Amino acid sequence: MASDPPRKPGALPEGAGERATGDRAAAAVERTLPYELERTLPYEAGRSLPYEAGAEGSAPPPSDRAPTRVWSPQRPVAAPPAAPARPPWARLGAALRAAFRPTPRGAGPEPPAAGPRPPRRARLLRWARRLAIAFACLLAAGSVAFFLVVRRYERDLPTTAELKDYNPPQVTRFLARDGTVIGELFTERRTLVPVTEIPPVMSLAALAAEDARFYQHDGFNYLGMLRALLVNLRSAEARQGGSTITQQVVKNVLLTHERTLDRKMRELLLARRIEQELTKDQILELYLNHIYFGHGRYGVEEAARYYFGKSIRHVTLAEAALLAGIVKGPSIYSPRVKPERALKRRAFVLGQMREKRFVPAAQVDAALAEPIRLAPEPEPTDELAPEVLAEAERALRQAVGPDARYGGYTVLTSIDPALQAAARAAVRQNLDAYAARHGLVAPFARKKGDPAPFQGAPTDPNRAYLGVVTGADDARGALAVRVGTAQGAVDLRKERRYNPRGLPPSRFAEVGKVLRVRFAGAPASGALRLDLGPQGALVAIDPRTREILALVGGYEGARGGFDRASHAHRQPGSTFKAFVYGYGIHARKLTPASMLETDPAALDGYRPGNHDEGAGQRPKRLREAFAQSVNVAAVSALRAVGPEAVVAWARELGIRSKLGADLSLALGAYEVTPREMAAAYATFAAGGAYQEPALVTRITGPHGEVLPLPARPAPRPVMTAAEAYVTTSLLRSVVETGTAKQARSLRRPIAGKTGTTNHARDAWFVGYSTDVACAVWTGFDDAAPLGASESGSSAALPAFVAFMAKAHAGRPATDFPEPLGIVRLDIDPETGMLAMPGQESAIQEVFLEGTEPAGLALPDPSAIGQGLLDLFKAQ
Repeated sequence: MASDPPRKPGALPEGAGERATGDRAAAAVERTLPYELERTLPYEAGRSLPYEAGAEGSAPPPSDRAPTRVWSPQRPVAAPPAAPARPPWARLGAALRAAFRPTPRGAGPEPPAAGPRPPRRARLLRWARRLAIAFACLLAAGSVAFFLVVRRYERDLPTTAELKDYNPPQVTRFLARDGTVIGELFTERRTLVPVTEIPPVMSLAALAAEDARFYQHDGFNYLGMLRALLVNLRSAEARQGGSTITQQVVKNVLLTHERTLDRKMRELLLARRIEQELTKDQILELYLNHIYFGHGRYGVEEAARYYFGKSIRHVTLAEAALLAGIVKGPSIYSPRVKPERALKRRAFVLGQMREKRFVPAAQVDAALAEPIRLAPEPEPTDELAPEVLAEAERALRQAVGPDARYGGYTVLTSIDPALQAAARAAVRQNLDAYAARHGLVAPFARKKGDPAPFQGAPTDPNRAYLGVVTGADDARGALAVRVGTAQGAVDLRKERRYNPRGLPPSRFAEVGKVLRVRFAGAPASGALRLDLGPQGALVAIDPRTREILALVGGYEGARGGFDRASHAHRQPGSTFKAFVYGYGIHARKLTPASMLETDPAALDGYRPGNHDEGAGQRPKRLREAFAQSVNVAAVSALRAVGPEAVVAWARELGIRSKLGADLSLALGAYEVTPREMAAAYATFAAGGAYQEPALVTRITGPHGEVLPLPARPAPRPVMTAAEAYVTTSLLRSVVETGTAKQARSLRRPIAGKTGTTNHARDAWFVGYSTDVACAVWTGFDDAAPLGASESGSSAALPAFVAFMAKAHAGRPATDFPEPLGIVRLDIDPETGMLAMPGQESAIQEVFLEGTEPAGLALPDPSAIGQGLLDLFKAQ
């Protein structure tokens, strides 16, 4: 085989130059063609791809492939037939399939075509187009997804109507007659204040502390949200939020406080909606009235009252900044708990106000120099009159219905706070004196005469049991007591009544001492209270208005506890005699001079004992028998006027309790309440007109509207003024010459009656002046005897005197006015008849006109004979 002739160094092979020239030309043409056409154009024979005939190292094409088409630049290329136009989505789909078509499993990538690569610019354009398409698809998909997510959240979002008709829980206040707060009712202690009444310093301080751009943004603080997003992404949970005031309103009013992305999404959507539906001032008003300031106070008004003892309308710049600083963390910025932190937080808020130019710098400097001045910690308001609160709350619910739970009401009562305090003190002093008389004050030692303790299983929480002391725990202040088969403990820290010296349990009572106790709840709880002494009740009424001035239902009043003044039905004893004698006067069947039997033998079958058994058996005038509380005389009077008539008349006087029409009625055998007795006696003081006592006088709604109360009946005449005057004169005799002489220490006209039931189970005094009617009761809840030495004069009257002394302090003494229809005549004290002219023993008596005695008292024959004998001896 002939060899090729040798070449010079650097010389090209034969035909290489021609080929190179063709290559350059082809490359030039290729750069002018669209890249998409490269793969469809044929190449010339001298530059066929991927096989070149006759080239070294080249292999012929496979036999099953058609000869490679060649392209010659000199030969025109026929344009390919035009493809039918495709819609844009078809072209987009084809491009996406081409760009993201996966490689078939098991097949490698196609070998790259030989020859030069496409130009760099063309490749970049191709990838740019692909990225743009992909980005557009992702953006479209994200937009659709976002739209669907928003639609889903919007379907579950709460309505914003609650904000437009904002009615959060507020405080309902119960006031005494002078406006003193005597109690509150609330689930959240809040009082709404319009934003127009909130001083600018408070609003600006809140903005400086929480959202300085509140009036500029549309509900979102985008910079704060971005910062919070970075923190949350870094921690993989929602830990921080760039919340604006609008968002805080949404979170506090419409949503919960959970830190989740789901809640945040709902918050953003609602914030946007609120900004469109409410004004900025409305949103700020919601915020300032809703936020929590610690210590159970919500809203700026309650916060200002608690921390500074004033309304928010009167706070200073320094006080406003202090309040605004508390919101971030009430538990750590409360000036009552962390004064140093509160001071630093206040300085921060004031600095923000200066930086934002909300207030002049000089005012900020002055506020920074002020110390924190807090009002004293408010004392509980419901300890003065818890019995009143329970009844006033019932009246509120009857007047308002279910809306009462939202609060915001003001309930004005007739209670006089000074008299209420005096009534409570009088009842306690009276019961303490009883305890001292009967040795019911610690320490308690075992005695041979101690009663036997209770045996068995205690089941009744309302019953008093006799338990045995089994041990003491001085560290806990507990006295262990066994009640039958149950073991319990008494917390002596709550028993100041019986432990005034504050003795520890180990010194309070000896082990084995029998004490009277009562379960504080269910017997299974084991919580016990001492029940050593009796209880008491007091009701005071203004006779002119028939409004209740004081209401005490026990030694320790408890809200929701048992109000003995209104609900304890107890036998009134001799205090009921006023209704028997009063009706006799009213019916013109009796006069103060009527002679009544005092001998039990004169009564058929019914033989009551007399309070004063040494009074003798002779008949007595009605006034005398009433003053000395002679029981037989009262029964005689009841017999004369008729029990049924007295029962009906007692109903007219306001006695609603069940009464029996029998002779025991005269001695107060049927139970009544202290409140009923006070109202009935107030009728005598008021000149004979009865009116239902009032406790709640006005209810005002959250917006200042006065709510209607049940119509109160007008005073109803039960007896004439003259009849009431005669009855009052009889009751005055009880104080002046009878069983209630202690009341004379009041140094003013007082009318009233003592009452003591069998075995001294109940002790009463009911009386009145021209200004106040008052009923006092003392007794054990289970009707245990008070003791043989006790009576209404010793166990009830002292409380009446102590209270009335306070009630009349500074008031002039006034007498009961004498009405028309009264006749005053001298009578014989032994017979009740008109006195003889010049009779030295004659006494003056009052009568209703037309009921005066008709005849003169005849001289006693024995007295005449003795007088003649004395005259004869003298001569």
